[in-house]
Amino acid sequence: MRRQRIWMGLAALVAVAALGVLYGYQQLHRAGEDGPRGGPVELPSTQGDFSLTQLEDDQLAVLFFGYTYCPDVCPMSMSVMRQVMQGLDEEQRRRVVPLLVSLDPERDTLERLDEYVGFFGEAFIGASGSQEQLEELTRRYDVKWRRVEAPDSAMEYTIDHTSSLFLVDRDGKILQRVLYSPTPHALRAALEQELGE
Repeated sequence: MRRQRIWMGLAALVAVAALGVLYGYQQLHRAGEDGPRGGPVELPSTQGDFSLTQLEDDQLAVLFFGYTYCPDVCPMSMSVMRQVMQGLDEEQRRRVVPLLVSLDPERDTLERLDEYVGFFGEAFIGASGSQEQLEELTRRYDVKWRRVEAPDSAMEYTIDHTSSLFLVDRDGKILQRVLYSPTPHALRAALEQELGE
């Protein structure tokens, strides 16, 4: 009888924890009333001042919001982007611009971003801006992010953030929003659709 009560108590705790995680996930990823609006991206970058308007008419950007000290989601997403880029032919690669926008302007200097994105390929661009620029940009793309202090860690803090990838054209129109996945299939399918494959 006692063992049964323990198991029931554990089951209740797991259920409460699962509901908490689900609620937190929904709060972090809940879109605005009209969904993300997208729009211009104009930031200092590892290749000079970057603007989506620099893209050619047949190009698109794969836009990801993250940061270089991210322990898991960011390097995984960047690796997925690299895998997909490597699977494209030369003409397709020319039409795709992978862009990481850092949400950690305090630590992610352009020098650090340049070193970080360089691990994933020459075509990758890293960009960041002031807190005000990032807040305005992420509001338009419905990207939720917040700094989380980690006093017991050498990193001092982490940043919780929405982990979607955005396929956008030179006008900042969101062509597709690709949810986070540790495998390249969803991004590959989205790119093939937009590139007309």
